[in-house]
Amino acid sequence: MPVDLARLYDDHARALFGLALNVTRRDADARDVLQEVFRRLAARPELLAGVDNLRAFLLRLAHNQAIDLLRRRNTREKSAETAIEEQSAGHPFAASARADEEGFRRALAAALVELPPEQRAVVHLKLWEEATFEEIAGILDISPNTAASRYRYAIDKLRGRLRPLYNEIKDSWTTSNNS
Repeated sequence: MPVDLARLYDDHARALFGLALNVTRRDADARDVLQEVFRRLAARPELLAGVDNLRAFLLRLAHNQAIDLLRRRNTREKSAETAIEEQSAGHPFAASARADEEGFRRALAAALVELPPEQRAVVHLKLWEEATFEEIAGILDISPNTAASRYRYAIDKLRGRLRPLYNEIKDSWTTSNNS
């Protein structure tokens, strides 16, 4: 049975790209992951036979491809990358008209980059894909408890990293409203 790749792409590419971008932290790498997922599907449409949850299956393919890419890159390069400048327009952390919100978005993006890839993937699936821990477990091939733990650890790290900025914004807002 032929696979309608155009429809699959239209229905799922944005979610796959978002996950790949969160894992790889590079726009070009996320595009490579997306291309490789659809290249594989074109070459082997039988991969979709018997798949119950198509979106979860495609997210798993994208996640696995992104992790493989990171492993290859980390073998070649031993240096840290900057991701904030490479994020594409339309990303969840795109520019905002409000200065406080923009600063917070930049701080959040930087804090997400500091998370280990496994935690970053869980956070992305939970917040942007609104997946349950059960669904995340299936996508990432981990237990639901591991998914929940990774999420909790990531949120604790994000909270610790962003608390000072939040307090600064809150204090600034309170002061300006009381004047």
